Amino acid sequence: MDLIIYTDGLYHLIPVTERMLQNVTLIKGFNIADLCDVLRLKLTVYYDHPINQHLMKDGSGAFYGCILR
Repeated sequence: MDLIIYTDGLYHLIPVTERMLQNVTLIKGFNIADLCDVLRLKLTVYYDHPINQHLMKDGSGAFYGCILR
């Protein structure tokens, strides 16, 4: 699974690593959408005014979602 991050006018696919999944407990029935939501909550900060976006805590860009390849 990759994260879709928007930076400097381009979309980037960032592979999900074991480090990103630290302290995440997967339970039975957990699907890819649930994992994407957990990662969004863990890795981003939401700014509602004036941009209405989830921005990465590390400053790498705006979080747009996940993709399974």
